[in-house]
Amino acid sequence: MTDSGMQAPVPRLDGHRRFRFPGLRILDWYIIKKFLGTYVFAIALIIVIVVIFDAVEKIDDFIELKAPLSKIITQYYFNFIPFFINQFSGLFTFIAVIFFTSKMAYQTEIIAILSSGVSFNRLMWPYFVSATAITLLSLSLNLVVIPAANARRVDFESQYFKKKQNQRYDQHIYRQVYPGTFAYIRDYSGNSQRASFLALEQFEGSSIVSSLEASDVRFDPETKRWSAPKYITRRFEGEKETFETHQRLDTLINLEANELGRVEELIKTMNIVDLSRFIRQQKQKGSDQIAQFEVERQNRFAYPISTFILTLIGVSLSSRKVRGGTGLHIGIGIALCFSYILVSKFTEEFAKGGLLPAQISVWLPNLLYLCIGIYLYRKAPK
Repeated sequence: MTDSGMQAPVPRLDGHRRFRFPGLRILDWYIIKKFLGTYVFAIALIIVIVVIFDAVEKIDDFIELKAPLSKIITQYYFNFIPFFINQFSGLFTFIAVIFFTSKMAYQTEIIAILSSGVSFNRLMWPYFVSATAITLLSLSLNLVVIPAANARRVDFESQYFKKKQNQRYDQHIYRQVYPGTFAYIRDYSGNSQRASFLALEQFEGSSIVSSLEASDVRFDPETKRWSAPKYITRRFEGEKETFETHQRLDTLINLEANELGRVEELIKTMNIVDLSRFIRQQKQKGSDQIAQFEVERQNRFAYPISTFILTLIGVSLSSRKVRGGTGLHIGIGIALCFSYILVSKFTEEFAKGGLLPAQISVWLPNLLYLCIGIYLYRKAPK
């Protein structure tokens, strides 16, 4: 009993602590404003520079092909900027963290914060709140905004960039439409929806057993059917070949018109739902480009998540006061960030070459640099 007659509180002896949400205090808001403010300023600055240089480079095409100013701004640059923001989001997240954290360390603010009783774990809280905001932004751009923006930007480029006017469709298109069945299309035009030549080839193993060939072929986007005035069928039995001529081709092929474009650009114009559906369709067709499509899908999640890893590395690296100051931290940080980008591109080639599954290849750099981040975190001043 206490002197006042009130029973003293009994401490918990079960060894468990209730989780308490850290909340956001004055120090947290100070770090969040520094983090996000530096990030936005760096992104905005580099966007202005890139847009100016890009406009200077493309101005001849704009003038010669008479691109309207309204389309240049709204259809091209408004759709170019989200792509650029997301492309370099990780790099500028890293630079922002290192820049203002090393400055705080150089001014002994980090030492003062830790000396006041704030643990290093607690100090990381506002950093990860900021990283969460950037990650959500990057995910929304990657999954929804950028694919739609890419579609509009590609349309503009194919109309007003001389180098890309005739590059939307390959001259020679070869696609697998069913397991063992391949379609070859030559000189397809999206404007007229015609091709100069179409061939359907049926294989058994590595040997061709039959083919269908037609010239001056037209595609109907509503019925998904291909038609031609006449066509030829060929059959191969050993070294013997027989062929027949037929009138009026009207056939349905498991091939959409959008699949005739450049595959690299096509998948970048699909949101995550359309991309997943497209991958399922290509698997049913037995396409040999599944790895490339899967790399694109996995990257849309792996790259935003890397924001947390780069933030962890950045804080752990720059929270120590060193003789080289901010410049040394930024130099080491940029080297680490570019090495992350290099490793990511390198491991992607493993997936595209079939050496590793795309899920492993794309996420491997995140796992590797997470280990580096944990090591630096343990070495950071506590």
